[in-house]
Amino acid sequence: MSGAEKIAVTVTDVVPLNDLVTRFEFKRTDGGLLPTFSGGAHTVVEMRDGDKRRMNPYSLMSDPMDQSAYTISVRRDDEGRGGSLFMHTGVKVGDQMTISNPVNLFGLDLRAKKQLFIAGGIGITPFLGQIKQMERLGGRWELHYTCRSEALGSYVDELTTQHPNEAHVYYDDQDQRIDLIALLDGQPIGTHVYVCGPKGMIDWVRKTATAEGWPRESIHYEEFLAPKPGKPFEVKLAISNKVIQVGEQESLLEAIERAGVDAPYLCRGGACGQCETRVIDYTGNFIHRDHWLNDDEHSNGEKIMPCVSRFEGKTLVLDR
Repeated sequence: MSGAEKIAVTVTDVVPLNDLVTRFEFKRTDGGLLPTFSGGAHTVVEMRDGDKRRMNPYSLMSDPMDQSAYTISVRRDDEGRGGSLFMHTGVKVGDQMTISNPVNLFGLDLRAKKQLFIAGGIGITPFLGQIKQMERLGGRWELHYTCRSEALGSYVDELTTQHPNEAHVYYDDQDQRIDLIALLDGQPIGTHVYVCGPKGMIDWVRKTATAEGWPRESIHYEEFLAPKPGKPFEVKLAISNKVIQVGEQESLLEAIERAGVDAPYLCRGGACGQCETRVIDYTGNFIHRDHWLNDDEHSNGEKIMPCVSRFEGKTLVLDR
């Protein structure tokens, strides 16, 4: 079966936090306990919007040891394909949904002497679970969190009230910035840095930490890339002997699944590598949007990540 094991859940709480972010709580429909997880884990939420089926990953932000409920936060994206808009406008308390068992691609390295968290916007969500885990373990941690404004600072009050010495918040509209080089240079040996947020922030932290001499294994990041709309295209699945049409508003992975062909995945966001697919033949151009394949793999036309990448051209034949 593709992806992690599925869980039938009921929506038990929906809380708008600000103009862009809403929090959702899920409990098992059968009344049982949910699996425990580790901080940084995500779940894939299945959305049924009429005849459309979307599956989006969201970080779990509740206490990893609390088996009574899971919570996620969803940022509304008016320019996206509609998944976040459906969550904001179409999901209400009492609705039954399907989510996946937790999967962690952004786990803490508990060998670290200290954990340094850097978050931007909705990228705060995986750190909420990680902070709860660190508090249970009694470990050392520090958070630096950038927001567009006070009004859009999701969970700022909770963080600064509960952790006044560890949580540091910066507001873009007040021209407040992280002094990243000073922050990195001031950390004790054995610290690991974790970053989640916009791509520009992730690249900035990774490049700066590397330039400052931080070992690669001590730099961690998470970036789920939502599939973007694009021109429709046709694909031949060689093993399945099927020809499918990929619509403007669906991903290649979704089109493969719609055709009844099993395709592996864990994140559906270009990060885990599970859906990597071999290209048999093509005439045209790839639109690679993942950060799993390296630059050479992006340019040689031998592989594609169907969860987020697209194709423009006459012929595309995949090993599916």
